[in-house]
Amino acid sequence: MISKALVAASTKPIILSILLSGENYGYQIIQSVKRISGGKLEWSDGMLYPVLHRLEKDGFISSKWKTSHEGRLRKYYLITDLGKEELETEKKQWLSVHAALSKLWKPLPTFD
Repeated sequence: MISKALVAASTKPIILSILLSGENYGYQIIQSVKRISGGKLEWSDGMLYPVLHRLEKDGFISSKWKTSHEGRLRKYYLITDLGKEELETEKKQWLSVHAALSKLWKPLPTFD
Protein backbone atom coordinates (compact mmCIF):
# COMPACT_ATOMS: atom_id res chain seq x y z
CA MET A 1 0.00 0.00 0.00
CA ILE A 2 1.27 3.45 -0.90
CA SER A 3 1.39 5.96 1.96
CA LYS A 4 -1.17 8.75 2.11
CA ALA A 5 1.61 11.34 2.04
CA LEU A 6 3.04 9.98 -1.21
CA VAL A 7 -0.41 9.70 -2.77
CA ALA A 8 -1.15 13.31 -1.79
CA ALA A 9 2.17 14.54 -3.17
CA SER A 10 1.63 12.81 -6.51
CA THR A 11 -1.96 13.83 -7.24
CA LYS A 12 -1.18 17.09 -9.05
CA PRO A 13 1.33 15.68 -11.55
CA ILE A 14 -0.79 12.58 -12.13
CA ILE A 15 -3.97 14.56 -12.83
CA LEU A 16 -2.18 17.08 -15.05
CA SER A 17 -0.51 14.23 -16.96
CA ILE A 18 -3.82 12.47 -17.52
CA LEU A 19 -5.46 15.70 -18.72
CA LEU A 20 -2.56 16.32 -21.11
CA SER A 21 -4.04 13.60 -23.33
CA GLY A 22 -7.47 15.28 -23.42
CA GLU A 23 -10.49 16.22 -21.39
CA ASN A 24 -11.75 13.83 -18.73
CA TYR A 25 -14.43 13.76 -16.07
CA GLY A 26 -13.86 12.66 -12.50
CA TYR A 27 -14.78 8.99 -12.79
CA GLN A 28 -12.59 8.63 -15.89
CA ILE A 29 -9.65 10.14 -14.01
CA ILE A 30 -10.15 7.74 -11.09
CA GLN A 31 -10.29 4.76 -13.46
CA SER A 32 -7.21 5.97 -15.38
CA VAL A 33 -5.21 6.23 -12.16
CA LYS A 34 -6.25 2.74 -11.12
CA ARG A 35 -5.37 1.31 -14.55
CA ILE A 36 -2.06 3.17 -14.92
CA SER A 37 -0.92 2.14 -11.42
CA GLY A 38 -1.94 -1.48 -11.84
CA GLY A 39 -4.45 -1.04 -9.02
CA LYS A 40 -1.88 0.25 -6.53
CA LEU A 41 -3.45 3.71 -6.46
CA GLU A 42 -7.16 3.77 -5.80
CA TRP A 43 -8.56 7.25 -5.49
CA SER A 44 -12.01 8.08 -4.15
CA ASP A 45 -14.37 10.88 -5.18
CA GLY A 46 -13.78 12.48 -1.79
CA MET A 47 -10.06 12.65 -2.47
CA LEU A 48 -10.19 13.65 -6.16
CA TYR A 49 -12.70 16.49 -6.29
CA PRO A 50 -11.03 18.79 -3.74
CA VAL A 51 -7.79 18.45 -5.73
CA LEU A 52 -9.60 19.20 -9.01
CA HIS A 53 -11.20 22.28 -7.44
CA ARG A 54 -7.82 23.49 -6.15
CA LEU A 55 -6.16 22.94 -9.54
CA GLU A 56 -8.98 24.89 -11.19
CA LYS A 57 -8.70 27.70 -8.64
CA ASP A 58 -4.94 27.86 -9.31
CA GLY A 59 -5.59 28.12 -13.07
CA PHE A 60 -3.94 24.79 -13.96
CA ILE A 61 -7.16 23.27 -15.28
CA SER A 62 -10.52 24.50 -16.50
CA SER A 63 -13.88 22.77 -16.58
CA LYS A 64 -17.08 22.75 -18.54
CA TRP A 65 -20.36 20.94 -18.21
CA LYS A 66 -21.28 18.67 -21.11
CA THR A 67 -23.91 16.08 -21.79
CA SER A 68 -22.43 12.59 -22.15
CA HIS A 69 -23.42 10.09 -24.84
CA GLU A 70 -25.77 8.54 -22.28
CA GLY A 71 -27.49 11.89 -21.75
CA ARG A 72 -25.96 12.57 -18.32
CA LEU A 73 -24.58 15.99 -17.48
CA ARG A 74 -20.90 15.68 -16.54
CA LYS A 75 -18.19 18.15 -15.63
CA TYR A 76 -15.18 17.69 -17.91
CA TYR A 77 -11.74 18.97 -16.95
CA LEU A 78 -9.06 20.27 -19.33
CA ILE A 79 -5.45 21.26 -18.73
CA THR A 80 -4.65 24.94 -19.38
CA ASP A 81 -1.45 26.43 -20.78
CA LEU A 82 -0.50 27.37 -17.22
CA GLY A 83 -1.19 23.77 -16.22
CA LYS A 84 1.15 22.51 -18.94
CA GLU A 85 3.88 24.79 -17.59
CA GLU A 86 3.21 23.55 -14.06
CA LEU A 87 3.38 19.95 -15.26
CA GLU A 88 6.84 20.58 -16.74
CA THR A 89 7.96 22.00 -13.38
CA GLU A 90 6.50 18.99 -11.56
CA LYS A 91 8.18 16.57 -13.98
CA LYS A 92 11.59 18.14 -13.38
CA GLN A 93 11.12 17.93 -9.61
CA TRP A 94 9.92 14.30 -9.66
CA LEU A 95 12.72 13.26 -12.02
CA SER A 96 15.27 14.87 -9.68
CA VAL A 97 13.85 12.94 -6.73
CA HIS A 98 13.77 9.74 -8.79
CA ALA A 99 17.41 10.22 -9.86
CA ALA A 100 18.54 10.74 -6.27
CA LEU A 101 16.65 7.68 -5.02
CA SER A 102 17.93 5.58 -7.93
CA LYS A 103 21.50 6.39 -6.92
CA LEU A 104 20.79 5.55 -3.30
CA TRP A 105 18.97 2.32 -4.09
CA LYS A 106 21.45 0.98 -6.63
CA PRO A 107 22.47 -2.56 -5.82
CA LEU A 108 25.61 -2.49 -3.73
CA PRO A 109 28.60 -4.43 -5.01
CA THR A 110 29.10 -7.82 -3.42
CA PHE A 111 32.46 -8.91 -2.13
CA ASP A 112 33.05 -12.63 -2.21
